[in-house]
Amino acid sequence: MQRSGVLLLVLCALGIAGCGDDTTAPTNLPIVFTAQLSPANEVPPIGNAENTGHGSVQITFNVTRDSSNAITAGTVSFHFQLNGFPSTTTITGAHIHSAAAGVNGPIVVNTGVTAGAVTTTDGVATFSASGISVNPATIQAIVNNPAAYYFNVHSTLNPGGFTRGQLSRTL
Repeated sequence: MQRSGVLLLVLCALGIAGCGDDTTAPTNLPIVFTAQLSPANEVPPIGNAENTGHGSVQITFNVTRDSSNAITAGTVSFHFQLNGFPSTTTITGAHIHSAAAGVNGPIVVNTGVTAGAVTTTDGVATFSASGISVNPATIQAIVNNPAAYYFNVHSTLNPGGFTRGQLSRTL
């Protein structure tokens, strides 16, 4: 028993065994957020024909970190799906905004959706985009307080947005 303890100490000293925490290794794992989207979450809530649906979004940040684990670069991927909206819904944009629930805020990350890029068929619309560059400070701010950010989707009928949800970190 003593011999194996001495061997472990020698291996740790030489850096051969996985002893202790290595706090200098960056963690470049994806950071994932989701939001449940609803017209009732918009400010003000949607009261016209586009108040019938719901949806969800998954947002994945792929980050690069330095040796102190600070985010130095990153990209984002989006995947959202909407259900139950009128087939006449014309999606004109989708973004992450900075603001708490019940408050409208500025766009901080754009998905790249433009008018006509996503169509609604039988009340369903899906969209995916990946590799969108994002300022590292913006990513860090979202990581620090995801509830202070929301995702929403805009339409011709509701240019300010017709479905919205606050971000929640899942991974």
